Amino acid sequence: MHLTPTELERLTIFTAAELARRYLRRGIRLAHPEAVAFLADELLTLARQDAPHSQIVAHAATLLTADQVQPGVAHLLKTFSVEVSMAEGTKLVTVFDPIQPAPDDPVPGEVIPEDGDIILNAGRDGTVVTVLNTGDRTIQVRSHAHFFEVNRALHFDRRAAYGMRLDRPSGGGMRFDPGIARQVALVPYAGTRRIHGFAGLVEGQAEEMRDAAMARARDRGYL
Repeated sequence: MHLTPTELERLTIFTAAELARRYLRRGIRLAHPEAVAFLADELLTLARQDAPHSQIVAHAATLLTADQVQPGVAHLLKTFSVEVSMAEGTKLVTVFDPIQPAPDDPVPGEVIPEDGDIILNAGRDGTVVTVLNTGDRTIQVRSHAHFFEVNRALHFDRRAAYGMRLDRPSGGGMRFDPGIARQVALVPYAGTRRIHGFAGLVEGQAEEMRDAAMARARDRGYL
């Protein structure tokens, strides 16, 4: 017997759905793949029974409840689609929210912050420098960049900026427009303070490489 890829996939869905049914009979809550297989198998079977599209979609919401699946699974199935064989051909059936989450059901990936304010870079002794863009176009500096090594068109006290970055949240940054001076707050790197990349002036532990970095900066016109 030769089976097409579609037929092989249908058998895989059926096998996983049978496992899901076995778990349900034993009171075991379904994981996401098991819930998907169970829903898909039920809708595929209903379509083979020549049920109309509206009945197939409505049936999906009657198959599983939140207490039959593991925490968070209902939120992972906000949209569910399956290709079914109907009298007029293959159709894609899409259902929304086939499993209604419980009120206390956790949302996978949800970030729950602690109450109160978070102080950014608390306890770090920073500095403030005045930066002037002497170039002819806007320069952007990201929060992770070693400020000592930023674009040479930015004029400021680079020695004071050694081993420091912008006092901004991760992923943020600042724009420096031509001819406009801005004051920026800087904070020292934490951790091992190993700095690599950027303009290649440090390439090592910040304190150990300070003299060499200053020499390179002078040679390349940063100072």
